[in-house]
Amino acid sequence: MAKGPDSAGLTFRQEYFGDAAGWAALVRLLRDIFGIDIGPLQQLGGPDASSMPFGWFDAEGELAANLSAFALPFVLNGRIVHAAGLQSGAVRPQWRGRGLYRDLTVKALDWCERQGFEAILLYTDKPSLYEAYGFRAIPLNRYEGTAPAPAIGAAPARPLLPANADDLALLQLLLKARSPVSTTLSVTTNAAMFLINTHLDPDVRIGFLEGCQAVIAWKMDGSGRFNLLDVVAAEIPSLAAILGGLDIASATVEVLFRPDKLGWTGAPQPFESGTVLMLRGLGDDDPHFPAMLSPMADF
Repeated sequence: MAKGPDSAGLTFRQEYFGDAAGWAALVRLLRDIFGIDIGPLQQLGGPDASSMPFGWFDAEGELAANLSAFALPFVLNGRIVHAAGLQSGAVRPQWRGRGLYRDLTVKALDWCERQGFEAILLYTDKPSLYEAYGFRAIPLNRYEGTAPAPAIGAAPARPLLPANADDLALLQLLLKARSPVSTTLSVTTNAAMFLINTHLDPDVRIGFLEGCQAVIAWKMDGSGRFNLLDVVAAEIPSLAAILGGLDIASATVEVLFRPDKLGWTGAPQPFESGTVLMLRGLGDDDPHFPAMLSPMADF
């Protein structure tokens, strides 16, 4: 029998995002451990409605350890996979070595199994921690190549600012109605993660192509290369239309998702990152091609 956690002085709770004190405790935990602030997510529409957090709280209401699960359906080779994601896994230093995180991982995986999820995804900088639970790493690849000629006559894009109430409402509307950015590999919904990532990464620019009813998340790197991070639209516009609308004449482009809907083909290159995408489930139905998920869906 597996040894239980040393939880003396702690209380286990789950499903506490509806409690202001519980949510605030998670915000503090992630700020203290990782230096990221997810607090503004409440003003951006709140956490994903499907979220199920699991945590050990101390007597003062601080989170000693947390792991959250949520629904994360994704497209794989044309079919929607009923999947979950795990995120916000953290343990305060003074509570480490007591088996708390192992306990939360087992609880989260058991919950996912009871919900009938056929696969689970997570990002981690400690892949060996999850291999014992049946997770395996999925190598990621960015796509780079020569930029197409920008489409002529495209209506100019305007910037969207999620801090602006009208822009936020438009973003939320388009995120609800979006199509997967790829037919081969793409999350189907990621509104909360898209919105908080616009806050966490100040280099991300958001443009709205009104003629295409498309939101473009993009960057320019230090060499002047256009980086396409995500496209939110009911119908994905071509890369040429995107460049035309943004009025960008970059010699080369980098696309950080599978580009099969863009009318453009880039060469896959290994994506170097501090975190690894891991998958549990699906058996032999892993992506057998250069995989990539938009960093705007990074959870």
